Amino acid sequence: MTESRDERALRASDSDRDRVADRLREAAAEGRLSLTELDERIDALYAAKTYGELDQVVEDLPGVASGSGVSPPAVTAERRPTGRRPTGRVGGRAGSRVSKAVFSGLQRRGRWVVPERYSVKVVFAGAELDLREAQLEADEVEIDVKAVFGGVAITVPDDVYVTVDVAGVFGGANDAASLQQPPDGAPVLRITGKAVFGGVDVRRKPATS
Repeated sequence: MTESRDERALRASDSDRDRVADRLREAAAEGRLSLTELDERIDALYAAKTYGELDQVVEDLPGVASGSGVSPPAVTAERRPTGRRPTGRVGGRAGSRVSKAVFSGLQRRGRWVVPERYSVKVVFAGAELDLREAQLEADEVEIDVKAVFGGVAITVPDDVYVTVDVAGVFGGANDAASLQQPPDGAPVLRITGKAVFGGVDVRRKPATS
């Protein structure tokens, strides 16, 4: 019993959360969860930090009442850019750090400053973020996306290191940008969030200037 309690207190990984998200998606498809409940539980899921908190998200669903079934994964090495060097891509002060579009469209392109923490939410809408002429407010920035019945297209330049970690619930992310990364030392863009009946498309193109 002590070992079980100890495991529930361990930190969960993103892949663990993705597995629980799959269970929630199946429950919604079976009619056990409404779309509102699904959205609320996805929020709780990606706020969970331990295996015990993941269990709470699905404990009332048939077949998973005894736990989420997640277990501590083997530790794997992840390539991370090290020794970042000064670059003309970084600099400036961002304006708004939150952008929303509901039954409409959102577009950011040309010269603008990407906030260190930038939240983008679209509901029955679309957004286009073009970073090729943009400045990054810091060496490492994060764009957190929530696409609900909508889509977000993000174009990144070839001198920015990109990671994409977007959860999909009847949706997902198309990540073509991380297939070819710049050398270590480049500024880092992390794209996170979730797509619920929506999609996030990340592509890489050379800077226009």
